[in-house]
Amino acid sequence: MTVARQREIVYPDSDGKPMADNTKQFRWIVLVKENLEYLFIDHESVFIAGDLLWYPVEGRPDICVATDVLVAFGRPKGDRGSYRQWQEDQIAPQVVFEILSPGNTTKEMSRKLLFYNHYGVEEYYIYDPDSNELTGLERREPQLTPIEVMDGWISPRLGIRFELKPSTLNLYDRQGNIFLNPVQLRQKAEQEAQRAQKEKSRADRLAAKLRELGVDPDGIN
Repeated sequence: MTVARQREIVYPDSDGKPMADNTKQFRWIVLVKENLEYLFIDHESVFIAGDLLWYPVEGRPDICVATDVLVAFGRPKGDRGSYRQWQEDQIAPQVVFEILSPGNTTKEMSRKLLFYNHYGVEEYYIYDPDSNELTGLERREPQLTPIEVMDGWISPRLGIRFELKPSTLNLYDRQGNIFLNPVQLRQKAEQEAQRAQKEKSRADRLAAKLRELGVDPDGIN
């Protein structure tokens, strides 16, 4: 492909559709995305995004899909207009979530399943908050295969646990903490920051006291 031809190719950052069809779908997309961000906040090589177009093939902007939430292990955090796989060391997102709304058609979801199956997704989770139905698929070479029981399932990649209640879905992190809404997450982060600051102040006071007694705190194992 010539340089001139490459310059002509445009990979849109939007498919022209809204992120969500309604507030419930939007709330679930944000819940999953933000909690995964928090879960992997200290992992610089885990990229997480919501409502992002994924282009798996260079030179083919017609081959793409809009993901509700994607997780790509082995890729750095940072802003992107879209996920262009050839610029990501050819690493396909390993985990994808789709939150259904009344506007999702069977044809659309079938196309997405074929896409994710063909381009290497390892785990694919589909949740319908209206009917409280959860479907999961795991790659068992050569293809994505339905997970028979999702209630209690633990994601091999993410380590999160799915728990189906009569009217909702609960998600838990590796430590058994339930996923929180963005306001609760922010409060939790602030509390942990305050706790860390208190611990640091306590350690500084102890170090100062040891120095007064002629003891080097840095020399204590």
